[in-house]
Amino acid sequence: MKQSIHSKTVNRVYSKWHHPYEISKPFSKRTAYFSMEFAIHQGLKTYSGGLGFLAGSHMRSAFDLKQNIIGIGMLWKYGYYDQGRNQDQTMKTEWVEKHYSFLEDTGLEVEVQVHDNPFVKVRAFVLKPEIFGSAPLYFLTTDVEGNDYLSRTITDYLYDANELTRVSQSIVLGIGGAKIVEALGGADVYHLNEGHGLPAFYYLENEAKKCQKVFTTHTPEKGGNEERNAYHLNQCGFFGKFLSHEELNRRMTNGDNVNYTVAALRMAKKANAVSKLHAKVSERMWKDFENTTKIIPITNAQNQNFWQDPGIKKAWKKKDVKDLAKRKSELKSLLFEEVLQQTGKLFEPNIATIVWARRFAGYKRADLLLHDMERFEKLIKNDKYPVQIIWAGKPYPMDYFALDTFNRLVRFTKYRPNLAVLTGYEMELSQKLKTGSDIWLNNPRITREASGTSGMTAAMNGSVNLSTNDGWMPEFANHGENCFVLPEISYDLPVERQDEIDCYHLYTILEKEVLPTFYDNPVRWNEIVCNAIDGVVPAFTSARMATQYYKELY
Repeated sequence: MKQSIHSKTVNRVYSKWHHPYEISKPFSKRTAYFSMEFAIHQGLKTYSGGLGFLAGSHMRSAFDLKQNIIGIGMLWKYGYYDQGRNQDQTMKTEWVEKHYSFLEDTGLEVEVQVHDNPFVKVRAFVLKPEIFGSAPLYFLTTDVEGNDYLSRTITDYLYDANELTRVSQSIVLGIGGAKIVEALGGADVYHLNEGHGLPAFYYLENEAKKCQKVFTTHTPEKGGNEERNAYHLNQCGFFGKFLSHEELNRRMTNGDNVNYTVAALRMAKKANAVSKLHAKVSERMWKDFENTTKIIPITNAQNQNFWQDPGIKKAWKKKDVKDLAKRKSELKSLLFEEVLQQTGKLFEPNIATIVWARRFAGYKRADLLLHDMERFEKLIKNDKYPVQIIWAGKPYPMDYFALDTFNRLVRFTKYRPNLAVLTGYEMELSQKLKTGSDIWLNNPRITREASGTSGMTAAMNGSVNLSTNDGWMPEFANHGENCFVLPEISYDLPVERQDEIDCYHLYTILEKEVLPTFYDNPVRWNEIVCNAIDGVVPAFTSARMATQYYKELY
């Protein structure tokens, strides 16, 4: 491997199952956690969005709780992508090679079959726990000396748009990852965080390994429930060996296809959804498929120590509303420095600041406020209840609808002094937005958001959720007490009608409840802020989630 790309130090200690801490007895079962993304630190570009944020918080809490778990992920040479701007401020997709001096070569290298090549080398680099405070994380790369050019590019881009490459990435994560775990001494539990690593389950069956397979389904969206032709997967080496026609027929889930989620649900001993509502949605989605395991809810969460601002935490614990408001003003000023740097606009700390920030996907409706332009113009020009609005998020670079929405917002906000669209939406900016906002806007179409963890970390930092009642919200929300929730509408309605009704309710709540409370009754607003933190901590912290995984899934 090129000396310039990764560290060449061979780590003898981390070439076997090892934790630099004494394992806590309730968490002693050896568990390998497979995920396509891990968001551990801003400086380690191995994530795109929510799935990575969740996995990163899980590994941080596993470290805090001294759990006997390791993460298996991918070392993306170019990351997801770097989000920049074109000359007209619209979004620019940039690919920059990444270098990580803090990752150490374990010396572990395995071979997997990918398409017609039975000898694709997969090498593991380790992120040691003491670097960023996580359970040990093993990152896999095919950018290895001895691999041909195409094989070396498998781990170039997270969620590569080429279908053959995507299948190859699953083989590397699943089979390559399972072989690395074997080389480390094996695991009692193999946990797939979404279906990307599905080949691990096939490999373990082929090898007749006595272990427990568990699975987390993360989304009702088609993109998160991959489905591909079984004959094609067989040619690619997806099943760990070439299957006969009869064997392949038994692997098919619907027609000639393999749905990764259905296949995982059939092979897993236990499975979970990521909120109580999502568990119900998932059961409905997959009820017509036979021999699938029951899906239990284990609601997603985020790591409090990483995401909650220490000043906010200190003021909240003391119930010191004055200090809380002072710290919030300081954090807003830090966010507004970013706004100034990117857009040339001066935002004011005493003005109610609304933030919409997450992955740009159609069902998340980044531009819902713009569905009623008359009310929108009144909202942003209201002298009695002024607002500042910030949008941020990364569209998938091949999702042209999402890109168009992002660029439409850029063009619309460019000359309006109290509106901004920010680029570079990664962990650092996410933290600034959550700590610096007053109102955290989340308006997905109901049943489409499996969890929605950004609202949890926003609430930890004194940003009040204004949301549709989707994902985790039904488990948390008390309208007018710890958040504001749009009235539920039928998800069977045409999406245009859903958008029209939700837009009406959103403006009504903003105009009649949220903004009057913020400006006219600051004492009550601070009560809502404190109630929200009380409701999120510890119920929606990943310490609870990581504990629940061991108790209920492993």
